Amino acid sequence: MEVVERDEVLGGAVSTVERWPGVRVDRGSSAHVIVRHSGVVEELELAAHGLRYLDCDPWGFAPAPVPGDPGPDGRPLVFSVDLDATCASIAAACGEDDAAAYRRFVGVWGPRSRAVVDSFGRRPTPLGLARAFWPLGAPTADAPRTPGGDLAVDFLGSGDALLDRWFTSERLKAALAWFGAQSGPPMSEPGTAAMVAWAALLHDTPPGHPVGGSGGLARALRARLESDGGHVVLGDGAARLLVEDGRVCGVETASGRRVHAPVVVAACHVLATRDLAGDDAPPALADAAPPVGNGFGLVLRCLTDALPTYPGVDPAVSGQGLQLLCTDRAQLAAAHGDWLGGRLPREPVPLAMSFSASDDTLAPPGKHVVTVWGQWYPYALADGGDWDALAEAEAQRLVAAVDRYAPGFADSVQRMYVQTPLLLERELSLLRGNVMHVEMGLASMFSLRPTPALAGYRVPGLDGLYLAGASTHPGGGVSGNSGRTAARAVLADRRPLARARAAAGRAVRAARPR
Repeated sequence: MEVVERDEVLGGAVSTVERWPGVRVDRGSSAHVIVRHSGVVEELELAAHGLRYLDCDPWGFAPAPVPGDPGPDGRPLVFSVDLDATCASIAAACGEDDAAAYRRFVGVWGPRSRAVVDSFGRRPTPLGLARAFWPLGAPTADAPRTPGGDLAVDFLGSGDALLDRWFTSERLKAALAWFGAQSGPPMSEPGTAAMVAWAALLHDTPPGHPVGGSGGLARALRARLESDGGHVVLGDGAARLLVEDGRVCGVETASGRRVHAPVVVAACHVLATRDLAGDDAPPALADAAPPVGNGFGLVLRCLTDALPTYPGVDPAVSGQGLQLLCTDRAQLAAAHGDWLGGRLPREPVPLAMSFSASDDTLAPPGKHVVTVWGQWYPYALADGGDWDALAEAEAQRLVAAVDRYAPGFADSVQRMYVQTPLLLERELSLLRGNVMHVEMGLASMFSLRPTPALAGYRVPGLDGLYLAGASTHPGGGVSGNSGRTAARAVLADRRPLARARAAAGRAVRAARPR
């Protein structure tokens, strides 16, 4: 088995580089959420191949409103693995009623979110989805059967509607909405309720960051592959697919090297796979036009001499997980509205992360790496603006948005690397800067992702080619699910009976009049 990769850095968007002398900085993902629930790490025994996760606990932090903002000042919200501690924080910041509601919310949505995890690990067929979700309606000792209509309303409804049904505090709703919105769509869209409710699972297993940076996961996967006899070639990616008699038989790389193989699994963007197939692309692939969208976000990688410090909060608490710097969902709605109009956000909404306090391999003593994520930054600006010219000013605005909650943060920043939507495309081959490859709205999920014709990981009309990666079910985010499901499809097709059926099918097609 051979993996060919155009980049000189292993792992693509799950990679880490020495950005400045002695400072290791992630290029894409930082906090790994879904993969810690998918079972992939355990199935591949990646811990034995060098992967070690540091738990993000507390996994979420939302600051008190800035003095002078409308509404009362208060205490921060701290979301820990410990549900009791989380509810105590909610009670202090938002009131006992919301704390009790959150405890019930976790009890109801924990099993539901585990069903989502199960569905993410299966092919998105009607039978597979039924197996994942059907048990949710079963009666228990504490509750009668849940009507299917009630479940449908909850799962197909918006995250905002779900939050409004459960909670009263806007601060709590804003924090959970900002967490859910990390997948892309605003929480006002249908089908986003489950994105909010994923938080219920983090009281079992929190997000994690690999020691040495996000690329630790990619390095462990490479070590596992090589222990099984495979190898990786960097800096010489696939340039075109080799096709004979309607079947893929390998790839030709950028250097002209031909790699022959009975199976090719393309984990790149589905539209990049279409280009690799060229004139050999069958209609299902040639006509694929999934919604790619107009960018996704802007990322700052900051070298600082201190962690962000929020008034009255120990940095050891706020610096562990996701710093959800939003106290009102109106901020999210405004930023998304600007994005829809092709405008820069008038009020940037940041999310900050730092793992250097718990991982001393990332930065020298007295230094920290802080990632600041700003969502809903358009790739193509309505006024024709040039991202290369705008990058520095937009970075400073996003730093100022963090500084508003953590006074002194701007002064702590010593170096910055700015990943605009355009740079994300250039550096990581993320088409139009969309880190999820394809929009994560309801109309492009499950058996609709990336298109209905390509949702089975196979490419109809081109035997031997399989799809994986963020373009396929279950979408973007670090999970490993799509690669595992594609591998299962490959193994199923290579069983003797399946091979015989495929050969017979090819013979029938070849005999048809043209």
